[in-house]
Amino acid sequence: MTAGWATAVWLRQRGVTAAHVLGSAGLRDELAAQGVSHRSDVAAEAVVVGYDDSLTYRDLTHACALIRAGSRFVTTDFVTTFPSEEGPPLTAGVIASAISAATGRRPSAIGKPGPDMPHVAQCGLPEGAAVAVVVSASATDTAWAHRAGLPAIVVDPSVSQQPPPPGNGTEMTAPVSPEAVVVGLSGLFDPVVHARPFRPLTYAWPDDVQAAVAAVVCDEAGRVLLVRRVDNGKWGVPSGHVEVGETVAQAVVREVAEETGLQVEVTRQIGVYSDPASQVFTYPDGRVTQFVTTAFACTPTGQQVRPDGVEISQVGFFRPDDLPSRLLRMHPGWLTDASTGRTGTID
Repeated sequence: MTAGWATAVWLRQRGVTAAHVLGSAGLRDELAAQGVSHRSDVAAEAVVVGYDDSLTYRDLTHACALIRAGSRFVTTDFVTTFPSEEGPPLTAGVIASAISAATGRRPSAIGKPGPDMPHVAQCGLPEGAAVAVVVSASATDTAWAHRAGLPAIVVDPSVSQQPPPPGNGTEMTAPVSPEAVVVGLSGLFDPVVHARPFRPLTYAWPDDVQAAVAAVVCDEAGRVLLVRRVDNGKWGVPSGHVEVGETVAQAVVREVAEETGLQVEVTRQIGVYSDPASQVFTYPDGRVTQFVTTAFACTPTGQQVRPDGVEISQVGFFRPDDLPSRLLRMHPGWLTDASTGRTGTID
């Protein structure tokens, strides 16, 4: 199965019959075989990006115009290089990245690192069939399988025997840790394969990782400062990204002031939180980010609070026993750690 074939099937599953193809003649043939014709005008329901070393700036500009006009943005894969004896050559991901930068749109990646190719490969299998993804000795490939919700079996000719499964089999599957390792393809038929149980990830797969800060601000009455987000209507403590050139302490003071108008000073660090089970956030537009958040206890040095009206719709101080019901899922843990006086928590 090729990424081109999987892309063609993916498009037909979504009713696409005409696409503007930036790629080889082979890719066009694979799409045509599944009933997706090549179109270069506004009738193109999708722009499909594959690898083509003859592309020009004019080609890229036209593709961007179609995407801005409403065409789907699809790429056979979104990785930028792959290993070879001559060094890492460029792939379709480089072309797709250029178009993404120009349009502000992230493509649907059918091949790596997206989950769709393994899903397409299961079409026609009996319901409940046991499925695994056989990958190379690559952490990226293992993560790709787990992103698709499937166990990974690594074929690694460099090992002399199958290593024991990592951990004790009870922990959550790590994104880059396979369920089994075999020496060669024949090892897939070994009646005794050491494998740990597969436990699907409980969070959406992040597109990126960003540094962030959070502030637990308490007034003299012991009430905690909370804000309500505009994008999802949920409550939480003031939080946000660390900007270029800032320390985390500077960032948390700035975020509180921007979101609430309140000036604060940092009194202690509560902890650093990175567990994706709680630190992966899905935005309404579909972007998924894993945050590494440094949380601080802060005290107010001013009196007035007001929502910024852009990111925050409401702001106020609340008693710990009377918090809003719709809290962001990671924030209760931060409030608990702050209230118990914990310092330097690493999670």
